[in-house]
Amino acid sequence: MLMQWKRMMPDHFSSSWMTVAGLSGEDPGSKQNISRRRSRRKHRNAQGAVNGGSSLVCSYSAGPVGSLVGLCGSGLSELGSCLSFEACPEYQSASWTPFFGEGVMALRPKPLRAARRHPKTAAQGKAWAIALQPLREPPEKKKLMTKERRVVVTGMGVVSCLGHDPEIFYNNLLEGKSGITEIENFNCEDFPTRIGGEIKSLSTDGWVSPKFAKRMDKFMLYLLTAGKKAVADAGMTPEVMKELDKGKCGVLIGSALGGMQVFNDAVEALRVSYRKMNPFCVPFATTNMGSAMLAMDLGWMGPSYSISTACATSNFCILSAANHIIRGEADIMLSGGSDAAIIPIGLGGFVACRALSQRNNDPAKASRPWDQDRDGFVLGEGAGVLVLEELEHAKERGAEIYAEFLGGSSTCDAYHMTEPHPKGTGILLCIEKALSQTGVKRQDVNYVNAHATSTKAGDVQEYRALMQSFGQNPVLKMNSTKSMIGHMLGAAGAVEAIATVQAIRTGWIHPTINVEQPEKDVDMDYIVSGKKQRLNVKVALSNSFGFGGHNSSILFAPYRESTEN
Repeated sequence: MLMQWKRMMPDHFSSSWMTVAGLSGEDPGSKQNISRRRSRRKHRNAQGAVNGGSSLVCSYSAGPVGSLVGLCGSGLSELGSCLSFEACPEYQSASWTPFFGEGVMALRPKPLRAARRHPKTAAQGKAWAIALQPLREPPEKKKLMTKERRVVVTGMGVVSCLGHDPEIFYNNLLEGKSGITEIENFNCEDFPTRIGGEIKSLSTDGWVSPKFAKRMDKFMLYLLTAGKKAVADAGMTPEVMKELDKGKCGVLIGSALGGMQVFNDAVEALRVSYRKMNPFCVPFATTNMGSAMLAMDLGWMGPSYSISTACATSNFCILSAANHIIRGEADIMLSGGSDAAIIPIGLGGFVACRALSQRNNDPAKASRPWDQDRDGFVLGEGAGVLVLEELEHAKERGAEIYAEFLGGSSTCDAYHMTEPHPKGTGILLCIEKALSQTGVKRQDVNYVNAHATSTKAGDVQEYRALMQSFGQNPVLKMNSTKSMIGHMLGAAGAVEAIATVQAIRTGWIHPTINVEQPEKDVDMDYIVSGKKQRLNVKVALSNSFGFGGHNSSILFAPYRESTEN
């Protein structure tokens, strides 16, 4: 390759390069070669003066390989070697242009120590002229002024033990009605826990194709039903759907556990023979397939995937979906979570963790956040989906805006698989980051929908973190939706976000039921209990935390057109 390149170059350039690079086989220190170099140097200096090239005078030391040569006559300049070169200050401060155009940069020579110089060829104090091209200032990059893209909520869909419509669901919460009952879908008389926030019935007619309804796991049925109800609630009629840019509409709905029943059935079938296994058992068990199926149904080709961070799943999905809109990658995102763990393997697994309440004789009072007599959380199931939309896009199609999503944050406790940090460090950091990143003043947050699962450690640590952040705000109110619907795992954050948006819309805060003997550290002036309360929400915070130490906090506020600029 080297000889081929040599044949392509002019003779005077080829011989100069080969001699300088030490590849010609000739002795660069011989008298004949020194005479040749002096002759060529005089010729190049004269040629450079004729061409108007500028020059720098540099002191150099010629090593056994040679060092630097200016090749003005050949049209190439600034060829250097990184060997045996001591550059003068002018050379070090000069701005060098690329050697072979913009793609390859000229190498800046590095000096070798004097001990490595060849004693016969080192020549101190000699001068050499190097031709340089005039410097070109790089063009200034113009910053594009872009208007910040705001995210609003324009639709909601819910499937829960307290109803499958956002209005019905929230009215039941306002009335303090509990959805916790005895489990009826399977025989659980041998389990120490026999209660849950079980969905007794759900019609998927008009929402899910009958052929899929028979094969899908419940978590996927809940997801598809809530998702399509959210689309309808957002006023996206078939006519509106035709006008949407499908490439900028996406689905990001997660699940903590995915299709547990489908997977369990496959394992039982495998005990007989692999031929008995459902061919859909793998795709219908994965957590991402719900988002994928909904995207296929709607024809939405934007971002479509799922996130699984245990009980914080929904908030993580909502945060990521909003970021897609803010970055301009989407105009509409369906986001939330779904889980259906009230099955033998789900119930048994949480019993084994010793995480569930065993108050079987009084199911409605089993979930009791912040109460001294709480003995664990109550397992729930269902789905919640929000339609997040870019503000201008929503206004252009005349959508009703329920609330504005301000942003949020996520952190990790980095402490324990299931237990929260004893000082609530990760929770506090998450709340503070959410305020900092959204620019929300802590005195403006006057409502918190707490994670508050009814566990001994979790309730207190969250309360202390909230008091540390907002304890100076005398009008702050907080409540726990889980006191009435139980813990819906990956769906919890989305369902509680719907409750938060409904609080903003209605001006009513639902109560936390069953707080009969509050913990000593809990100030009940901050807790909404017993009955619903009126509150003009300025900014609402919704928390969700999950196994693995995953923490998430998201913020909503009323949308006010007068402040949009």
